Order: sequence, then C-alpha cells, then structure tokens
Amino acid sequence: MFDPDRWRTKITHKGAEGEPIVTIDEFATDPAALITAAAQLPFARLSPYYPGLRAPMGPDACAALLNALQPLCRSAFGCTPGLESAFYSLVTTPRDQLAPIQRLPHYDGMEPHRLALIVYLCAPRLGGTSFYRHRSTGYETVSLERFDVYRDALHADVRRHGLPPAGYIAGDTPVFERLSSPEAAFNRGLLYRGRNLHSGDIAPDFACDPNPATGRLTITAFFV
Repeated sequence: MFDPDRWRTKITHKGAEGEPIVTIDEFATDPAALITAAAQLPFARLSPYYPGLRAPMGPDACAALLNALQPLCRSAFGCTPGLESAFYSLVTTPRDQLAPIQRLPHYDGMEPHRLALIVYLCAPRLGGTSFYRHRSTGYETVSLERFDVYRDALHADVRRHGLPPAGYIAGDTPVFERLSSPEAAFNRGLLYRGRNLHSGDIAPDFACDPNPATGRLTITAFFV
C-alpha cells in the first residue's frame, strides 16, 4: 500500500523560521486503489473547521501509513509519533459559504512534535497547499508560548482590516504573507509540523465536487 523504498523524498526549509517541509513522490503504490476504496465510503462533515467532507481510513490502511512514515518522521523531525487520525478528505464548501475562520490560514496543533500529512489523490489543477507568515507578529508557526500574542494580534487585525472576504485564501493579504506553495502533483505527499500556518491553495474558480474520482480528494493524517 505504501512502500518507502519507492518514495522520492525532498526536504526544503521555508521562511525565516526554517521549518522543514518534506515532499514525498510516488506515495502510494496503487493510488487508483485508494481512490476506489474512498468511493465506497460514506463521507460526512466531521469537523466545523475543514471545508468539506471526510471519511476515516480503515485500520489496515492506518497501520500501513504509520509503519511507512515513522522512519521518515525520525530522520526529518527527530520524533517517532503515533497516528492520531487519518481521513480521506474532499473540499466541497462553496467560497460564499465559508465561515470566517475557514478564510484564514490555520494550524493543526501547537505541540512541537505534532506532524501533519496531506497526500494528493486528485488532479494538480485542483490545488495544493500554501504556507503563510502572519504579518503583524512575524509568526510562521503558532506554539503554546505564542498563542496569546497571536490571538490578540489577529483580533486587532480584524478590527483594522475587517473580516476576510468570502473565499479561500490563495495568496498575500493585508494580514498574511504567502511564503511558499509546494507544487501539487498526483500521488504526492507533504509532511510538515502541524504548528505551521497553512491553507489549501483553492483557486477562485474552484468547482466543488463531492465525487472522490473527480473531486479534490486527499489523504489527511495527523501524528502526535
């Protein structure tokens, strides 16, 4: 299902904080089988934050994912986390229905060893992932020690600039600067610390599609 011996990996370091982003090509040995498996699952809205539908991956796939990734987690991030959750995910929320918090970059947790993975099982034109810097604080990551400062500064930004307009963030704004946008590719994974400010790179003309075979299907997994 996942064979690290076939992977082609590259580590880059982004921004002033130098956070590592690991790109993994040829992630799944048979990505078409994963898409077929996803199409058999009942997708549902499982989170108020994710702008779409998700279906949990089965226990065998989760075990294979963790077993394949642990050596890379050790070498790239100096940790050997367990798997917290893994989903098939589809972006399906129209831009004019996004909650304000969904229009901003987000982070997946503040723990230093929390890792996030996204694997693209869709056409690259449906969008990748971008990483951001918060302009007023300069923060590229949000840790427990930074949280209060970041929260207060973000509230001040909203008072000054107003709520972000309806739509997915896809570039620089008065509040956030886009640092990098690793190119999306079919069967490519990105592994990074969850505390990085990031967002799906969803274009203004993105057409929401709930079909796993043709929509923006990804694997999203969290390790801690």
